[in-house]
Amino acid sequence: MARLTFLGAARTVTGSKYLLEVDGHRLLIDCGQFQGLYELRRRNWAAFPVDPASIEMVLLTHAHIDHSGMLPRLVANGFRGRILATSGTFDLCTLVLPDAGRLQEEDARLANRGGFSKHSPALPLFTEADALTALTLFQTIPLATRIDIAPGLHAEFVDAGHLLGSAFVRLSRVNGSGRGLLFGGDLGRYNRPILPDPQPAPDAETILVESTYGDREHPHTDDASALERIITQTIERGGRVIIPAFAVGRVEELLYWLNQLENQNRLKPVPLYVDSPMGPGALDFYRKHQAELDANVRSQHSEACGFCVARMQPVVSSHESREITQSHGPAIVISASGMATGGRVLHHLAACLPDARNTILFVGYQAQGTRGRQLIDGAKTIKIHGQQVLVAAHIEKLDSMSAHADAAEIVQWLRTFTTPPATTYLVHGEPPAQDALKQRIESTFGWRVHVPQHGERVEVPL
Repeated sequence: MARLTFLGAARTVTGSKYLLEVDGHRLLIDCGQFQGLYELRRRNWAAFPVDPASIEMVLLTHAHIDHSGMLPRLVANGFRGRILATSGTFDLCTLVLPDAGRLQEEDARLANRGGFSKHSPALPLFTEADALTALTLFQTIPLATRIDIAPGLHAEFVDAGHLLGSAFVRLSRVNGSGRGLLFGGDLGRYNRPILPDPQPAPDAETILVESTYGDREHPHTDDASALERIITQTIERGGRVIIPAFAVGRVEELLYWLNQLENQNRLKPVPLYVDSPMGPGALDFYRKHQAELDANVRSQHSEACGFCVARMQPVVSSHESREITQSHGPAIVISASGMATGGRVLHHLAACLPDARNTILFVGYQAQGTRGRQLIDGAKTIKIHGQQVLVAAHIEKLDSMSAHADAAEIVQWLRTFTTPPATTYLVHGEPPAQDALKQRIESTFGWRVHVPQHGERVEVPL
């Protein structure tokens, strides 16, 4: 038996982090930041429940900040083990982790300059230097390859179809004495552009499954037509479309659909800005790993020109970003972060929210406590950089572009188990979604399903 402690993504969608203690070894699966509600974000500052130096290894499912974003802080507090990930995950982490460190430092500077922090001085959660140190500890592992991680124990990464490099992590005994333990990470979707479908589930006695959309199904929307409608209506009003989107994952799919519209002459000729220091680098990595992309992108061009929107203008420098924020006239601006929790998109929101001609379009899940969630829930004002900003712009949301499997897709993936798991743990979801998915799995399969609490420890066979 092994001991598993749920240190994050338990009754919430962020902070993915699971401590596994087995045969005298300590392993961590994912090391993500909490986002959203203040009481959740406070957990990022808490002391780690065990000495980081005692952790031998981190196995990383993918590069999104809610799964990887505490690695620099773990390293700053003494971790010096290996970080195992796929090549695609490592490449994306070379973008997102240093960028997260820079944002932490910039947010601290803004807070100290504006005097709107409760702490004096405001400090970053970690620095860019911490992130660069963390990157030196990575070891890349090919998909579908078993690797020994401790005496008698090996790991395998299986394509999850959620993000470039994303994977399920399966741990099992070398001698084959058990069926294994499967960490689902985030589950991708079926029949979507950019990435292949999730791989069928490998055998496991215990599984952890995400439940972000466990209480709903994504609408069967023509994404190109929905984008066309929103953009056209906004441009006709003389406004701007601001799209908060994670530079890693969401931007690529947005560009795919915008490319379709452009090729069919369905968009008015307005500027398209991708305002993200990471944007060009992320696109380069998608091109580098084009063999891992879905056939609908690979077939278009050797340079993965499914992303090649002719009018796209990458914005890298902060000076260019300020110029776009201060400019007027119709445009499409894609900028991070996807839940409007930080980054350059906040400046665009502050400038555009008070004007009813503009549209703010969300294309991914908005966690509780984030500005994105407040806006789609109808907030009339929103706080940005210590100031209340009037909300007059149109607020739109396209759930169909989510990279997370919905309830039906989760069940579709669970059907790929040839032998039912003994226990299914639901993680990475808010309580209503988890409770609904628990009932659905129990009624569909008759499986034992448990929804763990934060900090809960369980014994699992391995």
